[in-house]
Amino acid sequence: MTFTQFLSILRARWRLIAYVFGGVLALAIVLSLVLPKQYTAVASVVVDSKPDPFTAMGYPSLVTPAFMATQVDIIQSERVAQKVVRMLRLTELPAIREQWQEATQGQGNIEAWLAGNIQKNMDVKPSKESNVISVAYKAQDPQFAAAMANAFVKAYLATSVELKVDPARQYSSFFDTRAKEAREALEAAQAKLSAFQNEKGIVNSDERLDVETARLNELSSQLVAMQALSAESNSRNAQATGTAGDRLPEVLNSPIVGGLRSDLSRQEARLQELNARLGDRHPQVIELRANIEELRTKIAEESRRVAGGVGVTSTINTQREAKLRAELDAQRQKVLHLKQVRDDVAVLQRDVEHNQRAYDLILQRLNQSSLESQATQSNVNELSTAVPPLTPSSPILLLNLVLGVVGGLLLGVLLAFARELADRRARCVDDLQEGLGIPVLGVLPGHASGKSGRLAVAAAQKRLLGGGAAQQPAK
Repeated sequence: MTFTQFLSILRARWRLIAYVFGGVLALAIVLSLVLPKQYTAVASVVVDSKPDPFTAMGYPSLVTPAFMATQVDIIQSERVAQKVVRMLRLTELPAIREQWQEATQGQGNIEAWLAGNIQKNMDVKPSKESNVISVAYKAQDPQFAAAMANAFVKAYLATSVELKVDPARQYSSFFDTRAKEAREALEAAQAKLSAFQNEKGIVNSDERLDVETARLNELSSQLVAMQALSAESNSRNAQATGTAGDRLPEVLNSPIVGGLRSDLSRQEARLQELNARLGDRHPQVIELRANIEELRTKIAEESRRVAGGVGVTSTINTQREAKLRAELDAQRQKVLHLKQVRDDVAVLQRDVEHNQRAYDLILQRLNQSSLESQATQSNVNELSTAVPPLTPSSPILLLNLVLGVVGGLLLGVLLAFARELADRRARCVDDLQEGLGIPVLGVLPGHASGKSGRLAVAAAQKRLLGGGAAQQPAK
């Protein structure tokens, strides 16, 4: 469709457009005057990104769009609406109870029914660039609208506190039970450790182990020294029991043996002298020989006696070594036993420490949940209170007039085109060319310039040119 055709249709159907425009405008004016006035009261709340007033650190997750959308859903929830009903005692009003009886025939819960009705007139809008949420309520009475908006805000604040406190109370009860169990486990572990220490006679296992270890080291040193002394005494005893017993240092250093050997030397010297002077058969020589043999016998006996002392010393050293070895083995077993006891004590001590840490952590969570369960405020605060509006929010006469003008014009134009499609007529040269498929030779002035003149010219051209010539313009 060309613009000329569009204007020709509007010019031909202007009465229809005018009637429709006037009707729609009149309807908008009538509705603006007849419809009851609605008043909208608005209250607002602000969500704090720092829920704990004693903490300087904020919580970025609280200001996300998802969190704000969650707060909007909470305000629009049935729980908040029912809390508003209970807060304002709307179920006690006779008129509301009559409406409930008529609507539900007395079936169901009046609070749920009333909560669903009052939710229809509430609108919640979060701010796009801040943490402010606006709660608007529309009603015919401005006082009632303000009261409902403020009631929704108060119910939302109370619900926010409940959503924070109720889980904390449940956690507090849970941690209280866990704390009692952890305390009992700690007491049992401590009692087990004390009983074990009393049974083993342990005051300080590490200190006692250090003392016994030092004694073990001392016995080990003594055993090493005794082994060296015993080896020496055994070697001397072997020498004493052998052929070289008279060359033992004890024998050589013995004063008795030394005296006897001195006497033996003097007697042998005298024997040589007498033997050379008196001869072998002389009684003095024989007597002197007998004395020499007696001295040798005494020296041998004394040497054996001294060597026997070496054997006794070797035996004593061997016995002392065996005793030290036995004491060392006993001390080693004692130290090993103390180490095992210390390990057992360490295991019991770790059990006590583990139970103590568990009890401390549970007690810390218990204190935290107990404090949170006693909270009276949440991270949501009331920013502004709704006041009764002075002017109605709907209907707005000027807005309705603008909508009526625009809507009337659009509806009139649409109806005009619908009427034109139902009864299509040729209103301009373009319509003739599209309808007949032949060009127009000319347009007669006056009445001929109207519809009948144009059709006559087109029909005459068609008759003169015939069917085939109609495709070429006349010259």
